[in-house]
Amino acid sequence: MQNAVHHYLFYYSMVRYFLELAYDGTNYHGWQIQPNAASVQATINDALHKALRRQVYIIGAGRTDTGVHASYYVAHFETDEPIEDVGFVLHRLNVILPPDVAVYSLQSVAPDLHSRFSAQKRTYKYYLSTRKIPFTRNYCYRPNFKLDFALMNEAASHLLSYHDFTSFARLHADTATNECTVTRAEWTQTGCDEWVFTISANRFLRNMVRAIVGTLIDVGRGRLTVGDFVTIIEAKNRCKASTSAPAQALFLHDIEYPEGFGFVPQKRPQ
Repeated sequence: MQNAVHHYLFYYSMVRYFLELAYDGTNYHGWQIQPNAASVQATINDALHKALRRQVYIIGAGRTDTGVHASYYVAHFETDEPIEDVGFVLHRLNVILPPDVAVYSLQSVAPDLHSRFSAQKRTYKYYLSTRKIPFTRNYCYRPNFKLDFALMNEAASHLLSYHDFTSFARLHADTATNECTVTRAEWTQTGCDEWVFTISANRFLRNMVRAIVGTLIDVGRGRLTVGDFVTIIEAKNRCKASTSAPAQALFLHDIEYPEGFGFVPQKRPQ
């Protein structure tokens, strides 16, 4: 009984910190720690250990695949002692971290606010260019065929009417459910030859966005009809959907949390 009380008091004496950050995923095998492969999570864990001079374990808002970027990401960790000088630790973190990872803010939050499970909405953006641009090749997809974006938007609009996205989920993934609520899914033109697909949902499955984009591209190039796209959703079979779109053009763009838990976003995109 005494040990149980000690454990209870220790748990609730821990201080939880949220970090806002961004990373270029080019050189990483995704967010999650991987055996014998570089990951963003392991890189930040190592930097925190050096900056704080104590061992902590960082938990992220979710996985991103190999080569996928995050223009906005949130993670948290706990420590048994409050950080005396948050500004100094933030500066030290950015000195230690490699150039392709940046931490924007570090703040204490309520102990029951979780970077992954408390997130209410996530937004991804997929960038596409219809013109060859050497300087953006690592951050956008350039197809060598014409696309009908009106048809792609018509197909994308049907995503809002469904909840089971098994057809766009990674096979043999360890998820309890393949249900998500999509609240936005549309292609918009951002420049003469540049388009971006924006999709928001309460949660995403592994590989879901890239599988959706790859299938929408097949609609845009005439390989699939809008009706085919709907049939693929309803099939609940990953083998019916198209090949996933390339990873380098995908960015986790935004994550939203409930108010009232001490987290005041500093760098959320407008």
